Parts: sequence; C-alpha cells; structure tokens
Amino acid sequence: MKKVLMIISILAFASLLNANNNDSSKDVKKPVEIIINNGASNNGNSNPNPNPVRSGNQTIRNSIGNITINSDYTSEGQNYRQRFIILHYTAIGKEGSLKTLTKEEVSAHYLVSDEKNDPVYYLVDESKRAWHAGASEWKTTKNLNDSSVGIEIVNDGDAHGSFVPYKNFQIKNVAVLVKYLADKYQIPATNILGHEDIAPQRKSDPGPLFPWQELYQKYNIGMWYDNDRKQAYEAQYSSAWNTVTPSVVQTELKKFGYAIDITNGWDKQTQNVIKVFQHHFRPSKYDGKIDLETFAILKALNEKYNNK
Repeated sequence: MKKVLMIISILAFASLLNANNNDSSKDVKKPVEIIINNGASNNGNSNPNPNPVRSGNQTIRNSIGNITINSDYTSEGQNYRQRFIILHYTAIGKEGSLKTLTKEEVSAHYLVSDEKNDPVYYLVDESKRAWHAGASEWKTTKNLNDSSVGIEIVNDGDAHGSFVPYKNFQIKNVAVLVKYLADKYQIPATNILGHEDIAPQRKSDPGPLFPWQELYQKYNIGMWYDNDRKQAYEAQYSSAWNTVTPSVVQTELKKFGYAIDITNGWDKQTQNVIKVFQHHFRPSKYDGKIDLETFAILKALNEKYNNK
C-alpha cells in the first residue's frame, strides 16, 4: 500500500509540473515568462529554499530496466554551478533582443524588457549554460558561461554613438531579480559584475549609465567603495602621485579581479581596463586615463573587498 501511495504522489507531482511548465520543449519558440516580485519566483514561494530537503526513494524506469534512487544521504562536497551574475545590455530593441536570444547562437538566462508592463523573460534554465559571456575572466575564473547567470537588459547602449539611460522600472526589476538569484545561490557581492568587467578588451556593457551605486546604496546589491576611505587615499597619494607607476596601477586592477598583464606601460589593454573600471565605479569621467580619484577608488575597493 505504501508503494502504491508513493507512485500516486509522484505521478500527481509530475502532472502538476507539466501543467506549470506548459510544454517546456517549446521554450525556444515562445520564451517562458517568469514574474519576479519581491523575491518571489513563478512558483509562488516568497523565500526560495536553495537547499530543499532530500529524502526518500524514487524509481527510474527505461527500456533497459529500472533502479531505485535513494536521497536520504547528501554529500557535503558540492557547490552551485551558479557563482556569478553577469549584467548586459542588448544594444537592440525588445523584439530584436528576443529574436537574437532565442534564435541565434547567443543566449542569456533572463531578459529584462524596456516595456513597463512586460514580465521578465526566462529564456534559459538556470541549471544550464547560456552563451552570454564569451571569452571572459575574473580573478582565477575563466570562461564564465560555465559558472554564471546572464541577465540581458533591453537598452541601446552606445550603438548610436552615445550611451542611452536605463528606465527606472528596469533597474527596479533588475534589482529584484539579482537579489533573488544572489540569495538563491549564495552569490557574493564581488561576483555581481558587468560584461565589460569580465571582458574589458572587447565589451562596454552595461556601460557608464548603469547605476551600480544606486543598486548598492538602495538595495545592497553589488560592490561600492566607502567615501571616507576614498578620501583618505586621495590625501595619501596627492603629494606622491608621480610615484604611481603603470605597474602599480596594473597590479591593483589585477588584484581587484580584472584580466590585465603587468607591462609597466600605459598600453591599450591598460586603458581599456581603466575605462571599464571607471564605467562601473567612476562614471562621471571614463577616459581610460588613471587619475588620483580613480586610483583612490581602486585602492578603497581593494581594501574593502580584497584585504585578506
């Protein structure tokens, strides 16, 4: 009788999943819509549990035979595939974004629309790799498609020669989604990054108009420096600015996480890294040239997040 009841429960649960998924095999043709609201996913759980209780038996049957899977024991030697959150802009409109992200060899897990009444589009299952990061690196991790969740935001970027502001509701939607994912997968602030942070030689998204400071100060998302420490470093280096060599700056940038070679020259790769760093942390001026303020911000950030 217990076995009969268990089989009935499993069949009922599978039926419920199928009803909720609405034929997941058609996701590419028609993107799944997932409503994220105050940390709630489309399953209605306001506080998703990333560590559900695993117990009991499950039977697997196929043409070869059947086996019983027991989940009473859980290994401690594991972690999440999802260790980073990477933010992008699409550089094209909504319809073009949906077409590109579902029909071509590029993808992202989520797409945040620029139309206020739209849901957040869930395009790739979080457990799978989306093709959004490309050749990428942060600290000791390379090829971040393997270990990240990619979020695209419908925004023209600098496709027409100047960056385009994001809409307020987009940033709110991004904040809710990023918090949901960071909580779910225990992703630290240091691993919430822009595409340009992990690919500074070829990318500029989400760009200088993406409000990283607002996300940090309003929602406690991502990284930002402490102003008093920035001012302290400005005072410390103001009289000795001529002693700050390219290798010193390159070493600090590498320590923070950027992929950069220590060449002791103000070469193109260094200018590119400085520019994307300025996009993220000093968007009032992003000329790719090191100055006292940029260096003081970099020092303050390394003190805060990499002082181990």
